[in-house]
Amino acid sequence: MKKYSYYIYIMTNKNNTTFYVGVTNNVVKRSFEHRVGLLEGFTKKYKLKKLVYFEEYHDINEAIAREKQLKNWHRDWKLKLIKKVNPDFTDLSISF
Repeated sequence: MKKYSYYIYIMTNKNNTTFYVGVTNNVVKRSFEHRVGLLEGFTKKYKLKKLVYFEEYHDINEAIAREKQLKNWHRDWKLKLIKKVNPDFTDLSISF
């Protein structure tokens, strides 16, 4: 049986002032869709094109639970989480 991967991810804008937390089963495709503006809504409106953080899960329910947890976090908590693994806020999607 094939194991699937699910990802929670955080997108931001060029000045790292606004964040979006999402969940997907294909972080490469989803970050591309955000970057080129294919997805209508919050990320397009605020030009959130940089993937700055993601976590991988093999259980969709765990991924959704983590997404909900992060969406309820304060901005400062999200900043600390991102800075732990990506202190320069590098766009991680360019490494795919």
